[in-house]
Amino acid sequence: MQKLTNKEEEIMHILWMLKKAFVKDVLAEIKEDKPHYNTLSTIIRNLEEKGYVGYQAYGKTHQYFPIVTKEAYKERFMNTAIENYFNSSYKNVVSFFAKEEKISVEDLKEIIALIENKK
Repeated sequence: MQKLTNKEEEIMHILWMLKKAFVKDVLAEIKEDKPHYNTLSTIIRNLEEKGYVGYQAYGKTHQYFPIVTKEAYKERFMNTAIENYFNSSYKNVVSFFAKEEKISVEDLKEIIALIENKK
């Protein structure tokens, strides 16, 4: 699974939400920094070449759909981030968020309860 650019990832989020879409449908969902139609079409074709997107042809137009699920991408993205930035340690991840005050004691207790219930 190749790494996506920020814009490609943004487009994938739209395709995951829409399930199937023509380029004009994706363009309508972009709120800021709208690319030109042809630029967006090129980005989507790049996603197809990378194996993230498939399409159904209707004459000269294509309806695109995700091949890679959001869950599969999320798993790959998170595993890579944890490996590269936290030395493959989930403890380091949780510690980071605790130090940054991005996670509360209540959240940590819920996480511990989830772990204990899986045993």
